[in-house]
Amino acid sequence: MQLKNLKIKNFRNYDDLKLELSDGINIIYGDNGQGKTNLLESIYVLSFTKSHRSFIDNTLIKNEKNNAIIKGTLVNGLSYDLEIIIEKNKKQIKMDGNVINKIGDYIEKMNIITFYSDDLDLIKGSPQERRKYLNLGLSQISKNYYNTVNDYNKLIKTRNDYLKKLSNKEKINQEYFDILTEYIVEKSVFIYQMRDKYINKLNNSCGTIYENITGKKGFHVKYVPSIELKDTSKETIRALMKEKLTEMVEKEIGVRSTLYGPHRDDFEFYLNKNNLKNYGSQGQQRAAILALKLSEIEIFKGHKKTNPIILLDDVFSELDKDVRNNLLDYIKNDMQVIITTTDLTHMDKKIINKAKLINIKQGKIIEEVKQ
Repeated sequence: MQLKNLKIKNFRNYDDLKLELSDGINIIYGDNGQGKTNLLESIYVLSFTKSHRSFIDNTLIKNEKNNAIIKGTLVNGLSYDLEIIIEKNKKQIKMDGNVINKIGDYIEKMNIITFYSDDLDLIKGSPQERRKYLNLGLSQISKNYYNTVNDYNKLIKTRNDYLKKLSNKEKINQEYFDILTEYIVEKSVFIYQMRDKYINKLNNSCGTIYENITGKKGFHVKYVPSIELKDTSKETIRALMKEKLTEMVEKEIGVRSTLYGPHRDDFEFYLNKNNLKNYGSQGQQRAAILALKLSEIEIFKGHKKTNPIILLDDVFSELDKDVRNNLLDYIKNDMQVIITTTDLTHMDKKIINKAKLINIKQGKIIEEVKQ
């Protein structure tokens, strides 16, 4: 899978940029504040239809402009022309010139794995960050998962809104409430099963990758669902969810919120019996994130029979030499990799010699060199 080209207009600090990308390694370099991260962000938006850095689409439009446009040609056996048009009050998603209304169909096309300097938030941050990570990974390999999570979130909002009315002493419509709960239970079964399978697949390789990076054994990820799952059969999940959503109603009315379900899930990082959030060094935490994300490559390749696109945003300066080299060992020749850096001296010369070098300054390409 490769992104052949990228066109950006009125996005962040870019006026109008056109860039041809190598099928292999692309290194975007320049001083801080020149637009390197913005360029990677545009690729992220092209893939997921929204930014990881801003919840408000309007902030992506360059000052005093009416819209921002991101275009790219994706090749994955077939060729797809992807386009995102962001306006003040709406967003349009296109593929091959046709407007796409089912976002799940779009997101499934382009698979990316991102490495950012703030990835430690995945360990140190809130459960919401970790759920977002799971949802993005699974949505790239299953449009059914994307659609189900969206439906589930809408149902939870509806249920929470109803709980708030009940908190104000409104009489419960038991038939309506039971039907709503039943829908939530059915969506939950699918989400729990998909997340459990995904975590298990990550664990198939992340321990070995962590050992190769650090020399230490015992790294694994633990799924922490909001209900205690003795097994993940449909019958077990369905029964547990019904039990929790029934017996906790009075408490939920008091707090005006649904207390159990996939929207309360989490997962944790362990080195043997030690939770890395509480007992891991920063070096161990960074290695854990790298191992986790490198494990995704095999998952995506297993589903799509092709490698995902790898985005690395200025992460090399934060890693020691051995970890950098071990990370680069996992970047195969048939992968498209887009790297940003402020300093080429952090890069192995063998990598530089086979990469396309792109120098960015104030949102403009100063020089392109294909080695």
